[in-house]
Amino acid sequence: MPIPVTTTFDFDGHKIVEYKGIVRGIVVRSPTIVQGFLGGLKNIVGGKIGAYTEMCEQTRVDAYQQLLEHAESIGANAIVGFRYDSSDLQESATEVLCYGTAVVIEKE
Repeated sequence: MPIPVTTTFDFDGHKIVEYKGIVRGIVVRSPTIVQGFLGGLKNIVGGKIGAYTEMCEQTRVDAYQQLLEHAESIGANAIVGFRYDSSDLQESATEVLCYGTAVVIEKE
């Protein structure tokens, strides 16, 4: 069963029995040459930049997977207070960070 993750600080029907600490997943990615070219064309004509959207979504998925692996490695079975954050590191590199508090939960 996958680790349950919530943006809140509790799970209905469960109690937190142990706090394991902060867990995170971080990925820094820049577009491929093709994504950069297609994105540059869209900047000229306007509209949704699908190549960049795809790159950003894959970056979020990778960071989230790292977060889950980090939580499992320290013995957690849930994550509370989940958040995403992102920032530009260079003109064409984006950092995606996700984080939360790893906990052990039990049914009430």
